[in-house]
Amino acid sequence: MLSPQKTLDTYYLEARRDLLEVAAMLDRYDQAVKRNSEKAQDESKRFSLLQAMEILSEPDHPRADRAERLLKHFAETS
Repeated sequence: MLSPQKTLDTYYLEARRDLLEVAAMLDRYDQAVKRNSEKAQDESKRFSLLQAMEILSEPDHPRADRAERLLKHFAETS
């Protein structure tokens, strides 16, 4: 079992990369909206990602079950 510091040190760069990927995808979507002057007909996937980020943004979750909650969230919104 890793210590809290070792957990951060081990997984930080990978997590940062994944968050940058989500940000880049959302930026590409926004650029496409500007370019085409219209939003997607069905924005449920974009809203789903934004809701997922709300789940992730909870600073200290007592049950430490964010991954489980995300899996449930994506199962319900797919």
